[in-house]
Amino acid sequence: MALFDFLKKKKAIEKARETDKKSEKVSAEGKPAEKAKPIKADSQQSRRKASLGGFSYNAIKNPHISEKATALAEKNQYTFKTLAGANKTEIKKTVEGIYGVDVLSVNIIKIPAKKRRIGKTKGFKSGHIKAIVKIKEGQVIEIF
Repeated sequence: MALFDFLKKKKAIEKARETDKKSEKVSAEGKPAEKAKPIKADSQQSRRKASLGGFSYNAIKNPHISEKATALAEKNQYTFKTLAGANKTEIKKTVEGIYGVDVLSVNIIKIPAKKRRIGKTKGFKSGHIKAIVKIKEGQVIEIF
């Protein structure tokens, strides 16, 4: 019965607290024993912390190749399509991790969706977010 389930859980919690108190006792060397860290239930927060430690391949989708992008490549600036939620620091870590270059700056441009019409059919050309990444002189990214 659901009414008695909370009593069972309460006893289990009390037993867990007793074992934690026993583990806190001082060891033979005079140092307190390490406590186990509790697991957080919020998975979104734990994923966000995990992505801060290293770089994530998910921040950029692919290189954006156009006439303007090739002209910028001569000035050590490369253009990438990115995810909507990616910020400048995530993009910087991703480019440094994937291509092994030193990123000096990141600029983000939001390209809005545009109306398109083919005959009677109306629709939208999807928008996207571009990142222009400036790297250190002498370093090259081979994407073209």
